[in-house]
Amino acid sequence: MSDDSHEHQSFETRAIHAGNTADPQTGAVVPPIYQVSTYKQDGVGGLRGGYEYSRSGNPTRTALEENLAALEGGARGLAFASGLAAEDCLLRTLLSPGDHVVIPNDAYGGTFRLFAKVVSRWGVEWSVADTSDAESVRAALTPKTKVIWVETPSNPLLGITDIAVVADIARSAGAKLVVDNTFASPYLQQPLALGADVVVHSLTKYMGGHSDVVGGALVAADAALGEELAYHQNAMGAVAGPFDSWVVLRGIKTLAVRMDRHAENAEKIVEVLKRHPKVTKVLYPGLPEHPGHEVAAKQMRNFGGMVSFQVAGGEEEAVAVCGRTKVFTLAESLGGVESLIEHPGRMTHASVAGSALEVPADLIRVSVGIENADDLIADLTQALG
Repeated sequence: MSDDSHEHQSFETRAIHAGNTADPQTGAVVPPIYQVSTYKQDGVGGLRGGYEYSRSGNPTRTALEENLAALEGGARGLAFASGLAAEDCLLRTLLSPGDHVVIPNDAYGGTFRLFAKVVSRWGVEWSVADTSDAESVRAALTPKTKVIWVETPSNPLLGITDIAVVADIARSAGAKLVVDNTFASPYLQQPLALGADVVVHSLTKYMGGHSDVVGGALVAADAALGEELAYHQNAMGAVAGPFDSWVVLRGIKTLAVRMDRHAENAEKIVEVLKRHPKVTKVLYPGLPEHPGHEVAAKQMRNFGGMVSFQVAGGEEEAVAVCGRTKVFTLAESLGGVESLIEHPGRMTHASVAGSALEVPADLIRVSVGIENADDLIADLTQALG
């Protein structure tokens, strides 16, 4: 549950204090890691604080879940073993065989694989839409549509969807709007305040922020839906462990200052890439020429630390550039303090090859870290040649 005592505090204060109550026994200012599977009961059914078994609830995970709800302005936060575990729980809570989902034409490859290879076998149908275009979303709706799924900014093409507009479409259709807020983080964007029903996060990324934990989250705007999700979380069991919960909590405390630096560095890199003769296109919502720039400026605090760009020479040259960096690490994932570079077509988005979500072969995606911007620029410049 969201802690009302933090409701009127600034984001930075909530990130540090929401859910992080001092330990009543020792006064420890950081929640302990309750590395425990079960809890002593004071007589049958006499639970202390409601804890009986750590799949159902663990105090360290509770601290994280309260923090997540406070940061997203939701009624209930839930922490999972991974982002895909969170998505799986959400879909099996909201959908039944025969239902229909609208998914974006630019989505994380793992999300697409979950819909195309797993959920579809359960009898759930899906259609692809350009979620940045309201008419495309409306055209994809059917009488059986129960969920509209949005990523904004999207992965890896940095597309922008107007959350408030799609929320109105979803409401009119009697569907739930789900927003994957991983690229923005709650510091940059608040989808629930714009009308979304559920926010999804890969906590592995900006929330954890240090490439040392895997986790996922759901935050529900409505308490009743939050309870339903919590029931399925317990029934399905892919919960975040106590140590992983503690690591994410620690990462969140510096989220605001990290995101400011990620964005500051990204803007400097974008300016250099725009002028580089080997770069044919730069995808970044902070650019005035980006088709989603005005919407992003309206619904985001700043434009984030993710940048994608296309290079002359096609796929072969894109792969070569990824292999020539020395400060940027060639690796999947994103959102850590260190800068990463990858070739989406062969790495994170290989699962969408041949589909409507296939990404350009000459595309490179970078997660801009918090190192010195000049060092990052020099590294990309030498890699591009």
